[in-house]
Amino acid sequence: MTMKYPVFALILSCLYIAPLYAEGSNLKIGFVNPIKILESAKQVQEANKRLEQEFAPREGKLSNSIRDVQQMKDRLAKDEAIMSRKDAADLKRDILSKERDAKRAQDEFQEDYNIRRSEELDKLQKKISKSIEELAKQEDYDFILSEGVVYASDRVDITDTVLKYLNNN
Repeated sequence: MTMKYPVFALILSCLYIAPLYAEGSNLKIGFVNPIKILESAKQVQEANKRLEQEFAPREGKLSNSIRDVQQMKDRLAKDEAIMSRKDAADLKRDILSKERDAKRAQDEFQEDYNIRRSEELDKLQKKISKSIEELAKQEDYDFILSEGVVYASDRVDITDTVLKYLNNN
């Protein structure tokens, strides 16, 4: 119990002294808004286009499968009364089978898309981090803060500078 007071005193003194040290040492601190970077960087838009082009054919096939199943359901609803029991049962079985296939294809598509999106995002995050680090070294920043910041004034927000640097590299 006596150990708590010295630790508390040490923490309190560090919290008191740290701003004084920072003020006297002329630290250069910047803030980067990661959401704005991901919304505005041309690399993000290019990655989205690549993903769209890569997955468009599969998405088209999937849409066609879903449309075909819906047409079969419409036909069953319209003609079931005049169909033989066997034909109606066969159509229901076909619908069920094609629905399962479409659902499986949709799940595979979504999983593959998420994996590729994650890969693209990883590449982007590495490029963004490298750009921020290079910019920080060039402009002699001591700290660059990002996620978890509750407030950052416009004076320290370098997001637009990072975007320009990222888009030029």
